[in-house]
Amino acid sequence: MSDITVVGGGIIGLSIAWRLVARGADVTVLDGGDEGAWHVAAGMLAPGGESEHEDPALIRLLDRSADLWPAFAEELGVDVGYDKTGTLSLALTADDLAGRARLWTRQQLPLLRPSELRSLEPALSVRVRAGVLASRERQVDPRRVVNALRERLSDRIVPKRIESLSDVDARVVVVAAGCGTAALTGLPVRPVKGQVLRLRGEPGLLRHVLDAAVDGNEVYIVPRADGEVVVGATQEERTDRLVTAGGVHDLLRAALEIVPGLAEFELTETTVGHRPGTPDNAPMLGRLDDRVVVAAGHFRNGILLAPVTADLIAGVVLDGQDVADFSPRRF
Repeated sequence: MSDITVVGGGIIGLSIAWRLVARGADVTVLDGGDEGAWHVAAGMLAPGGESEHEDPALIRLLDRSADLWPAFAEELGVDVGYDKTGTLSLALTADDLAGRARLWTRQQLPLLRPSELRSLEPALSVRVRAGVLASRERQVDPRRVVNALRERLSDRIVPKRIESLSDVDARVVVVAAGCGTAALTGLPVRPVKGQVLRLRGEPGLLRHVLDAAVDGNEVYIVPRADGEVVVGATQEERTDRLVTAGGVHDLLRAALEIVPGLAEFELTETTVGHRPGTPDNAPMLGRLDDRVVVAAGHFRNGILLAPVTADLIAGVVLDGQDVADFSPRRF
């Protein structure tokens, strides 16, 4: 019998296992082989991006995890694309500006004129009306993070798909299976479909992460140092894995409205992932019963919340701590 088994080989499950191992625990990771939401995610670390709509406890959790990310990335010991340049949040129309102004005011971010924005990002469209620089926001490459974690845990990962927690022979089972958590635990974790594009061109066209509203649709553009640019993401209450013409069209049109120069980039990948959502869109962290611990339902914030989730779940498993605000028992 294993002492602790983590069910789920994505960024949440691996981060938890890594933290548990660092504290001396005997851990096995069961990886069902599915590429979870992390594989599609752009890796924006933006704790304040939606603070107007979030619960105060979740805002505090997002902020806490953002503060943990520099040390977390450094501990991995390899380049995981952690970048501190910041995010330019943009509005292209008067309506978009009106919709975003309240949030920017709450964040106490000074409004930048188009000329100031283009001095930071010369490739921006002349249509950009206003924006702000969120200098605290970061980005990381989730695929690099997961690869690094897999390397460090390679002797503890077992390729195995399970249908029931009764199939797991362990004293403690940590369920970090993303959308698959619902079938294993009965908890209300729903899949929220997101389509994401990856482009590639000469490095240097963009430095900052960009997020904007284009005709009422939110879009983000995340540049990597190697010339990759991630564009996303649709948000659809659907379970299929189809890349649709409409989804690709909407994302590309919005991206080119913001950065016309992306028209010359190669479209290298179209992908679909499913964010694990909960009824209140906050994660479930903590004990479900005496044996089962849950770490799931991170919705849009799985990458950002990986470090704090790892610390909290290690505290639950090894120290008997409680995460009252996010207990899975609330459902």
